[in-house]
Amino acid sequence: MSGSHGRSVRRRTFVLGATAAAGTAALAGTARAAAFGWSDDGSNYVVDTGADLVFKVSKANGDLTSLVHRGTEYQGYGGMNSHIESGLGSSTVSVRQSGTTILISVAHGTLRHYYAARSGENNIYLWTNKADTSVAATRYILRVKKGLFLNDEPDSYTYAPTTVEASDVFAKSDGRTRSKHYSGLRVMDYDYIGWTGGGVGLWIVRSNHEKASGGPFYRSLLRHQSADGGGLYEILYYGQNQTEAQRFGLQGPYVIALTDGGAPSSSLFPGTLTTSWADSLGMSGYVSAGGRGRVAGVGISGRNTAYPYTVGLANSAAQYWGSARASDGWFSIGGVLPGTYTLTVFKGELAVYTGSVTVTAGGTTTLNTIAIPSSNDPGNASAIWRIGDWNGTPAGFKNAGLMTYAHPSDVRAASWTGNVVVGNDGTASFPCYLWKDVNSGILVYFKLTAAQAAAAHTLRIGVTTAYANGRPQVTVNDAWTSAIPSPPTQPSTRSLTNGSYRGNNHTFTYSVPAPAWRTDTGQYNVLRIDVVSGSGTTGYLSAGTAIDAIDLLA
Repeated sequence: MSGSHGRSVRRRTFVLGATAAAGTAALAGTARAAAFGWSDDGSNYVVDTGADLVFKVSKANGDLTSLVHRGTEYQGYGGMNSHIESGLGSSTVSVRQSGTTILISVAHGTLRHYYAARSGENNIYLWTNKADTSVAATRYILRVKKGLFLNDEPDSYTYAPTTVEASDVFAKSDGRTRSKHYSGLRVMDYDYIGWTGGGVGLWIVRSNHEKASGGPFYRSLLRHQSADGGGLYEILYYGQNQTEAQRFGLQGPYVIALTDGGAPSSSLFPGTLTTSWADSLGMSGYVSAGGRGRVAGVGISGRNTAYPYTVGLANSAAQYWGSARASDGWFSIGGVLPGTYTLTVFKGELAVYTGSVTVTAGGTTTLNTIAIPSSNDPGNASAIWRIGDWNGTPAGFKNAGLMTYAHPSDVRAASWTGNVVVGNDGTASFPCYLWKDVNSGILVYFKLTAAQAAAAHTLRIGVTTAYANGRPQVTVNDAWTSAIPSPPTQPSTRSLTNGSYRGNNHTFTYSVPAPAWRTDTGQYNVLRIDVVSGSGTTGYLSAGTAIDAIDLLA
């Protein structure tokens, strides 16, 4: 299969939409389409799939101008078509039929985009080949008419009276925040997105994202609804909180699928979709299954079985991933383009092993058991106390569960301030994010034995990302203050306020000398954590950072 993950990829399917809107427009008709084929209405190529779907593609610019299923038009809101980015503009558009497949090709500068239809299917298969940065093409937007579906993911509803941040985060009168960024999902968490209503399901089944960037844990906008209608997205590349450079080449297929109200067929999912019928269509950059390889690992030792493990492959041209089997760490990743890749093993979202692997066309690269050195997992270190878990995420910290689908100012968030006592549910009391202008200077109270207070110790603070170079400087008992650490490389865009904590995981270490501790074992030691940076603005856009774990080593 072109550009597929192996079948070992764990699929957590999320149906984003399940309730019909009150007063949904009645279907205009249920008669099946007449026959498979295409025609030219002067402005558009009109494709009849021979099932229940007829769609149109503009001959002028390659926009999807109509999407009619059983007589009901689904395409369009706000007077806009569905298209790459915000529309390509003047393009060369052609169509040809090859047996049971119709292919519409769109050429705009160096960019090539394709729509394919198969006889008897209510699906549109799409590919996009972005060759360079000369064309802004980072996403495909399927624009859906208003009133057809009820938005049952309210956090992505973008029609609210008050603007909270930039022009894309809003607040309702009750203090709940809304943004198209608030999907709450990582790429590996979903196979499709969409809505159901009136006995119809409208979906986009994602591609395998081999030419996207950010890896399996990347989060970005997936869908939104506003007063004018709704949008479903396939993200080809997105720069918000991005950790990798943009990749170029053919991405797809991703699929617009219409159903009788149920989920799209699992045969369309990444890792199961077969497209041998596309091998002879001549799409730019297309690589068939025979030109791809597989990586298989017999197991991973040194794992902490309390956590899921993911294996990622990445180079400048492509990215892939697969889940490691819980029992022994076995994994298999298929549909990989030939080349040499960095192989990374993640505990949760924390990289604990890296290596190199070479993939050849038509072959399987089999790896012996990967042994994770104990020292590679910071959670294995003996600690006097620890807040949080070393898993590459802020999971378990205060407000962490809310921040992937809400703004930090949301009324549902607990107070970002408040001090923490180790041993008194310290993780749940410690905020997942720290900002210079919001909650810098948080205090952590803990006790030491006489023997512990007599020795120097290493303090570690793990972060998952940072905004505006925010990083922690620490003070112990007002007796010792660390130097200001250098900022690690992190994305330069917004992160903590648009639903993403994912960046480049980094651990700050501080060597605290013995004289800094209080020798009275009945007294609490006090650790103060300040956020320092000369960048950022104010409030939640001041310099900040997301916390993975904090511990004091024995």
